[in-house]
Amino acid sequence: MAPSITLVYISLSGNTQSFVKRLKAYLESKTSLPIKTINVKDLVKEQEDFFAMTDYYVAFLPTYLEGGNGLDSGDVEILTTPLRDFIAFADNYRYCYGIVGSGNKNFNNQYCLTAKQYSEAFGFPMLDDFELRGLTDDVERIGEKILKLYAAA
Repeated sequence: MAPSITLVYISLSGNTQSFVKRLKAYLESKTSLPIKTINVKDLVKEQEDFFAMTDYYVAFLPTYLEGGNGLDSGDVEILTTPLRDFIAFADNYRYCYGIVGSGNKNFNNQYCLTAKQYSEAFGFPMLDDFELRGLTDDVERIGEKILKLYAAA
């Protein structure tokens, strides 16, 4: 089986999905490796079972929190927990190169906090971040990081 680049994400407002779609197009222009995307929200919506990953992947996570300030008063992840469940399922975290967070910088210390929490909880790095739908520079920067990860494998 030929290796492929796999992007696993959850998108609620469409921002992360837009970013992943543009990132996929960028990666396809830079490599002959197939690019696979998995939207965990679709698995949940279609009541499909999670599955064990056999390929390495990069995860993408928007920030949705309730309460707290990102420093000392706690917070609760809302709406994005299916991605956490997928990463935890069958030890899928072992195949995760790292996570890319997104959010709104207006939320100060809570910006990308969920991705930082996943990084700590699962022991993989937070690779990068982007705001809202991301800019072309974000797509290119993160795309190059992903290409380096797969080239080193």
